[in-house]
Amino acid sequence: MTRRVLSVASECVPLLKTGGLADVVGALPKALAGQGWAMRVLMPAYPGLATRLKGAKTVWSEASLFGGKGRVLAGQVEGLDLLLLEAPHLYDRAGGPYGDARGDHPDNPERFAALGWAAAEIARKGLADGWRPEIVHCHDWQAGLAPAYMAFAGVTDVKTVITVHNIAFQGVAPADRLKALRLPDEAFSPEILEFYGNISTLKAGLVTADAITTVSPTYANELMRPEFGMGLEGVVAARSGAVHGILNGVDTDVWSPETDTEIAAPYGARSLTGKARNRAALIREFGLGPVPGPLAIVVSRLTTQKGLDLLPDLLAEFTWRGGGLVVLGAGDPQIEMALQHQAGLNPRRVAVRIGYDEALSHRMFAGGDAVLVPSRFEPCGLTQMYGLRYGTVPLVSATGGLNDTVVDANPAALDAGVATGVVFHPTDGLALAQSLRRLVELHRNRRTWRQLQRNGMKAALDWGRSSAAYAALYESLAE
Repeated sequence: MTRRVLSVASECVPLLKTGGLADVVGALPKALAGQGWAMRVLMPAYPGLATRLKGAKTVWSEASLFGGKGRVLAGQVEGLDLLLLEAPHLYDRAGGPYGDARGDHPDNPERFAALGWAAAEIARKGLADGWRPEIVHCHDWQAGLAPAYMAFAGVTDVKTVITVHNIAFQGVAPADRLKALRLPDEAFSPEILEFYGNISTLKAGLVTADAITTVSPTYANELMRPEFGMGLEGVVAARSGAVHGILNGVDTDVWSPETDTEIAAPYGARSLTGKARNRAALIREFGLGPVPGPLAIVVSRLTTQKGLDLLPDLLAEFTWRGGGLVVLGAGDPQIEMALQHQAGLNPRRVAVRIGYDEALSHRMFAGGDAVLVPSRFEPCGLTQMYGLRYGTVPLVSATGGLNDTVVDANPAALDAGVATGVVFHPTDGLALAQSLRRLVELHRNRRTWRQLQRNGMKAALDWGRSSAAYAALYESLAE
């Protein structure tokens, strides 16, 4: 018998993506189908999304949903079962899903409370087509109020899971929004959702959900430490028995150098000849000169979380040693300018493109020798996994999912033939500089470098084990 789970999130591939959350939400339904769970994804109907639904029909509605009419449309997009929450007064606006050029939308607390409310009502009463979930799986703060609404309504026959993709984003709202968010007075306490005098919707989910998952085993442990928990480490530690670290996977159909139509030439672990063609094509595309050492890539938000503020000061030595760098990303203006300055100083070895381009990212993973992910914290990270898939050796800091997916090329791992990349600690300029030197030395030894590439390309990075872990968790909750 197929079981039923409702996934609640603010974004989902293929409809909308600002980061890895969307990739995970879009990949889970297909992965879980093989585990006997049918997942429907509930997300806001941002402008233009409803028109993409095939077979759309109204399956839920409310006359007054946080300031206006709301309804849920059910349909399919590229085989994905979607439920779009249509509420024009909340979601039909210019800009991204969370804000515009002026900053975050000031009514974000209400906008995503509505998402949680709709999820809770679906869990409580079911949909017009007779569908009712056994599990409600909530993602990050945007869905954090769904378990709370269910708990306050006394819903006990539908169980809840909340996944923390990044605890740095906590959905904090002023205390005077309590009534506007349809929350009872008694909820505003340190034991439930009060957070330093404010409301935290993520904390509400962490306290009231039946289970908590994070996107890597290491991150699950890190969240109980003050340097990673962002003020919620005590909440996570208090619920440690309900915390599960389940590593993300990647869509190996989309991210495959053997079948990728975006790249210059296909290749695989058995024959890496095509990778050299992709490297040459990438150098031409960015107008670089000869790069005798490793051609490194960065495909990332350009933020201090990602450790990329450390990189500009190290590029002179890295390029002097033979390395090159191609950057694709956007974020902190100071980091953008510092990287662009380095590109201006050395345009034959360093190139920067501000923005994001999905097709270009595929070409970069195919053409790069190494991918740099020097994050100060990284809940899971997909970038290093894409690197492994494409034989683009990851250089990562020893945190979160980076630590769980990359095996450092230390002498023991090299002797055992299991190394897949370079892992460094602590996340500071000195350690990153040392790891870049090590990367150059490893690249000089072609036999060792080929082994690193092949080991990474053979790693099990799909959703098989992860979806089985989620299915087992759902089963344990639904018993």
